[in-house]
Amino acid sequence: MRHRIVGALGAAIGLTLALNALAAPAHKARLIGSFTWQGEDERFGGFSGLELSDDGLTLTTISDRGSYVTARLTRQDGRVTAIDADPIKTLRDYRATDIKGGGDAEGLAIAQDGRWFVSLEAFHRVVAYSSLDTASWVPIPDEFTKLQHNSGLEALAVDDAGRLYAIPERSGGVTQPFSVYRFEDKVWTTPFTLPRDGGFLPVGADFGPDGRLYLLEREFSGFGFRSRVRRFTLDGDAIAGSEILLTTSTWTHGNLEGIAVWQDTQGTHLTMISDDNFQSFLRTELVDYVVTD
Repeated sequence: MRHRIVGALGAAIGLTLALNALAAPAHKARLIGSFTWQGEDERFGGFSGLELSDDGLTLTTISDRGSYVTARLTRQDGRVTAIDADPIKTLRDYRATDIKGGGDAEGLAIAQDGRWFVSLEAFHRVVAYSSLDTASWVPIPDEFTKLQHNSGLEALAVDDAGRLYAIPERSGGVTQPFSVYRFEDKVWTTPFTLPRDGGFLPVGADFGPDGRLYLLEREFSGFGFRSRVRRFTLDGDAIAGSEILLTTSTWTHGNLEGIAVWQDTQGTHLTMISDDNFQSFLRTELVDYVVTD
């Protein structure tokens, strides 16, 4: 939903910076650092999908315009202090040519066997990469064709069994839960749904080392962004438990859209990246929170 957001932000940003003073509800996640990332390449920015290595030191991210970049992170006490990035490259389509217009790439999930999955919101499709030069369309179910325009598959995640999960940005109604689609054995199913709560909408997801599903959500009021992270414990195809780990105040951070979950001796880390929508008044930000249980 990039275009709607940019139009409203230009007029509202000055007013809403004052809302930083508002206290957000206390939750389990503790902020340990925020790093503003800058780049000179004209393709830099618009990052939405995020993956990290198990140690949290190697980053892969994709942008709305179909670019991707890998980078190495320097951390001190868990927070990012420096980034050493490789040159930005462009994703290919199934014809081995650059994805036209980027396809509004949103979600990124990298399986343990190295396969990449990228969701294209503009087409309600998922592209699979056995290598970055070899792309193929993942078959789509009829349900994907009914997704709202510019509110398609925002969040992708792969579990330990190699199964791909996709979550759309909108559910179709303010009281309707979000469908969770799962791709396994070349078939899509809807094993469960996630309850919709307030104005927050899914923008990113990841399975943590603990096997639980972490969902990053965004609320945009017309004045600015709020972010929330929920954690779901699954029992087969059912939700056995859920909790809110984090809810921010407006403009605590930028437009957080990607999340990666990893662990070290500090606890479970929630690393998130913001989408600057290629606008000078927004920033690309890497944010780290930690949960100790």
